[in-house]
Amino acid sequence: MNAHTGSTVEFSDVSKSYGKQQVLHGFDLTVGPGELVSLLGPSGCGKTTALRVLAGLEDATSGAVLVNGVDVSRQPTNKRDIGMVFQSYSLFPHLSAVRNVMFGLAMRRMRAREAESRALAMLELVGLGAHAERYPHQLSGGQQQRVALARALVTEPRVLLLDEPLSALDAKVREQLREEIRRIQLRLGITTVFVTHDQEEALAISDRVAVMNAGGIEQIGSPEQLYTRPATSFVARFVGQSNRVRGVARGGMVDLYGHEVPLLESADAAGAVEVLVRPEDIELSSAGIPAVVLASSFLGSMRRTSVRLGDGTVLVVQHSVGQNPQPGESLGIGWSGRAVARSSTTETAYTRQ
Repeated sequence: MNAHTGSTVEFSDVSKSYGKQQVLHGFDLTVGPGELVSLLGPSGCGKTTALRVLAGLEDATSGAVLVNGVDVSRQPTNKRDIGMVFQSYSLFPHLSAVRNVMFGLAMRRMRAREAESRALAMLELVGLGAHAERYPHQLSGGQQQRVALARALVTEPRVLLLDEPLSALDAKVREQLREEIRRIQLRLGITTVFVTHDQEEALAISDRVAVMNAGGIEQIGSPEQLYTRPATSFVARFVGQSNRVRGVARGGMVDLYGHEVPLLESADAAGAVEVLVRPEDIELSSAGIPAVVLASSFLGSMRRTSVRLGDGTVLVVQHSVGQNPQPGESLGIGWSGRAVARSSTTETAYTRQ
């Protein structure tokens, strides 16, 4: 499958309204050839609407959608050469797996023998070659979604769209299928847009992630960039877990409970500021800032412990399983890594070392 790989997708100042409700506004995004970009954000932020506009299932109120530089905004869905997989499997219950995959080829009037050969090859690619004659009710949820993926890919689309394709699956199957989707996407080199509200999913599968909020993009970058250098407080809170702590900034440092932390951004900030500190950037010790343990959870390779400081501030600490603090225990905390101050009236970037 190489006929349509390497396509470029571009949203140019796209807006979408339903009556007086604006769901997308000034939406700009370019997805490079063979790139997998995730749209990540909370429910109602516009990510699925953006996908539907690209697919032609919704018309943009204004702006343009381009594929390989050609405006497809007014083209019908079946002329856009786009494959799509939804959260629901949407398989025909009366058709076997191979017949489900063949359906799009039949609509294109491909000869039955060739269509069946291509469908079987695609089922092999998604690991279901031995299940070609099974019906949807004979397949697990993960297997049904693999059939849906094969059906979307068998027509050799220029672009693949995935709308929360894993959210209906249990955790283990979700992780396995996520890895399979990425393997297949890299093998085929197909340009892909992946919609999810799950930050772990987006970070694990993507070349880049666009964090959406209220119909627009807050930040787009590599998973590492978003986590280590979030551009806004929304991104810092939404991507990974953050503790919010208030302190006083002066001279490129911020004083947090009598302990100074370097500022990596906004070094000229002065006065009261807010700092976002990742749970893994806080250490438990016998000394340091006094705290009381509220709860501690064992998570396999690590523990997550919540503590309360003297002023009532609650922090979450991520640490090694070698430490096993008990509820009610008094201990100390300290800052490891670097936190960056954020003024309560600005959106200065937060960065950790």
